[in-house]
Amino acid sequence: MDELLRNPSEITRRMEDSAGSKNEELSCLSTGLLSRSKIIHGEHPLSLMKSSVWNQYFQEAEILEQIDRDVKRTHPDMDFFCGGSSLAKSNQEALRRILIIFAKLNPGIKYVQGMNEILAPLFYVFRNDPDETNASHAEVDTFCCFVELLSIFRDNFCKQLDNSLVGIRSTIEKLSQLLKRHDEELWRQLEVTTKVNPQFYAFRWITLLLTQEFNFSDCLRIWDTLFSDPEGPQETLLRICCAMLIFVRRRLLAGDFTSNLKLLQNYPTANINHLLHVANKLRGPTVD
Repeated sequence: MDELLRNPSEITRRMEDSAGSKNEELSCLSTGLLSRSKIIHGEHPLSLMKSSVWNQYFQEAEILEQIDRDVKRTHPDMDFFCGGSSLAKSNQEALRRILIIFAKLNPGIKYVQGMNEILAPLFYVFRNDPDETNASHAEVDTFCCFVELLSIFRDNFCKQLDNSLVGIRSTIEKLSQLLKRHDEELWRQLEVTTKVNPQFYAFRWITLLLTQEFNFSDCLRIWDTLFSDPEGPQETLLRICCAMLIFVRRRLLAGDFTSNLKLLQNYPTANINHLLHVANKLRGPTVD
């Protein structure tokens, strides 16, 4: 009674809530329907909270859909990866599993579109090992090498680091400075005269490790150099990218913004051995 006198409205509300709950329970018993329960905000299907299980579920579902789309588009010109054969389907499933597990184990990066293009050459090499025993372990070996490779280039895939000293923009700037040091005339033509921002072409070159610029066999040849060079893959990649610019120097000097951008975004067929030779010469201060 004392509590009722102190706060009658609160007591009345409690009594009404209690009566309402009892009436609802009786109604549910008579109709056979389950009673409603209050949904915690974090458990609501439309919740955007990071801790929400539903939000996490939808994010993971989106990643799985992206992986499925990208895996199906991996090298459509190669029967090894695409087509209706049991081999192609089996290989696609292997790629899919590797990318899903990587995304699960690396929540800071998860899956970024294009990772399938980096994964494909690794799996192809391991799966085609002449030793059948080694080939049977291709998926496991590929996963281990993929994790190791991404540990070297992972900063290029992390948006939070884009503007940092280790992010993709900093890496592209290093390429720009490398070109300026070895061929200032070409650098000036691209970035000052025709104003072709290196990000327009070098972003894909660097993040996808040149897998989209050359055919598959040439890509494997480039990767042999990339991973065997004592200077390490990051520095070697920049030298190869710089060599690619020097390799088409004459056309770039004669071109305007449109033609130069089109040329660099659709890099022409090249003699890979000669290209790598030019890249090797960039170890020195100048190019002959």
